[in-house]
Amino acid sequence: MDIIKPEIEGLLIIRPKVFDDARGYFFESYSKRAFDDAVGYPVEFVQDNQSKSSYGVVRGLHFQKPPYTQAKLVRCIKGKVLDVAVDMRKDSPTFGKHVAVELSEENKVQFFVPRGFAHGFSVLSEEAVFQYKCDNYYAPQADGGISIADESLGIDWRVAPEDMVLSEKDLKHPKLGEINSPF
Repeated sequence: MDIIKPEIEGLLIIRPKVFDDARGYFFESYSKRAFDDAVGYPVEFVQDNQSKSSYGVVRGLHFQKPPYTQAKLVRCIKGKVLDVAVDMRKDSPTFGKHVAVELSEENKVQFFVPRGFAHGFSVLSEEAVFQYKCDNYYAPQADGGISIADESLGIDWRVAPEDMVLSEKDLKHPKLGEINSPF
């Protein structure tokens, strides 16, 4: 697998080695040993989640407050999404900056989002099935979020605002500047 370290420390873009032949393809989607080596520390995933969404759905930007913070390893197994991680670590030189990665069933790329980041994605295909591994259990009382419309973040979701579909909860998230980051 190829490991790409984007400009924000801690994030990893993982490109698996895919073996194609007349029968289809094969690739190793997860190896604890290889993953822990790439991250530099052991990560113990405890929960897998999957969502199905249609074009224009934007989910996020979500995070879990301490002590329920979560690191995530995400991928799109059907369709195509734009996946986004925003650095919320107060002492980080990249606080408030983001990395956006296109994840699709074609490219099979995975994105590791460590604790201390808000995370979200927009669906760019007619339909998308999105899968993620979490290193902590979901705790509804620790939910947090940032508005996807926060202009200070400079995120191009690649979906026109009139085509965006958001949950009621996601429509109510504050801007990053209105939050006292818990990280």
